[in-house]
Amino acid sequence: MKTIFHELVDLLSQHQSFVLATVVDRSGSAPRSTGARMAALPDGTIRGSIGGGLLEADTLKVIPQVFEARRPFTKEFKMTGKGFSGTPEMICGGRAEVLVEFVEAADPSQLRLYRELCAAAESGRPTCLITALPADAGEVGHGLLNAAGALVAAGAPLVDEPLARDLAEWAGRHSAELVVRPQGRFLVEPFSDHGTVYIFGAGHIGRQLAPLCNLVGFKTVVVDDRPEYANREVFDTADRVILLKSFAGALEGLELNQNSYVVIVTRGHVDDKTVLEQVLKTPAGYIGMIGSRRKRDTVYRALQADGFTVHDLERVFSPIGLPIGGETPEEIAVAIVAEMIRYRAQQGRPRPEEDSSATPE
Repeated sequence: MKTIFHELVDLLSQHQSFVLATVVDRSGSAPRSTGARMAALPDGTIRGSIGGGLLEADTLKVIPQVFEARRPFTKEFKMTGKGFSGTPEMICGGRAEVLVEFVEAADPSQLRLYRELCAAAESGRPTCLITALPADAGEVGHGLLNAAGALVAAGAPLVDEPLARDLAEWAGRHSAELVVRPQGRFLVEPFSDHGTVYIFGAGHIGRQLAPLCNLVGFKTVVVDDRPEYANREVFDTADRVILLKSFAGALEGLELNQNSYVVIVTRGHVDDKTVLEQVLKTPAGYIGMIGSRRKRDTVYRALQADGFTVHDLERVFSPIGLPIGGETPEEIAVAIVAEMIRYRAQQGRPRPEEDSSATPE
């Protein structure tokens, strides 16, 4: 999946300097979360977004002076009352603080920083991007801290080693957030593997599901035993397409872990059961199976007869997907992806009580 950081690498590789706007703090109903970014070029074109609307429009107004002065600053926008542009259009009641900085393409450390970040994200290695915010017209410092504690820096001097370790430890437990220390203010953004979705079944639902998974940051592996379905022409966005001899060997060559998301949407309940009984022996985090409650109960009874326990089966989301009333393959795919997004956001919390049901009884 191409991210804003890939866009920044492309620009710097083409020797294009730009102004980068980053949401470093927010509260209330601000349009985008902390860490949202937008790059603006001298010709007025932009890459990425910090939320659109008046927040983005007012930020774009200061871009020319940043190009001219080449000095960073932060600006707070309050989206209350008449709105910060003197119009009634922005009344969501939130606030956002935006860092605006000039990024010089001639500085090789900038390209190295974003290349390292993209490489880490693609490999799934835990990484933390730390941005030291400017104070009193100072410079912006960036540092990329990898799992081994090595620091790749760009811009002004960032932090000393004790502070870097402190921020890295903090980042291991939080999402992107502004952190205040005696040494200054720091935007701390931990990046890790967003998860790999294994789609067992390359039929109509699988075909709609794969690009949606890719769109929201999941890596995607499609698995089927039919060559006319499991191929690159059909699944051009998938990270990997696997053609099996049969679903009896569904997990051959795969290593599922707690960050694995399994979606079982084969062409029938026999193959669904075959895949499920293999997946239940792995530490896969999310396991979902298509079908009605009647079909689910039939599969469960057969698995219990084979020795699986009720506790084993409680791991399974079935019927799969959030209950949005979807019927078409496209709607069911949306319901499944929505459920996986919720699972990803709530890992470690109790499982929601309401039923999942992308497929009616």
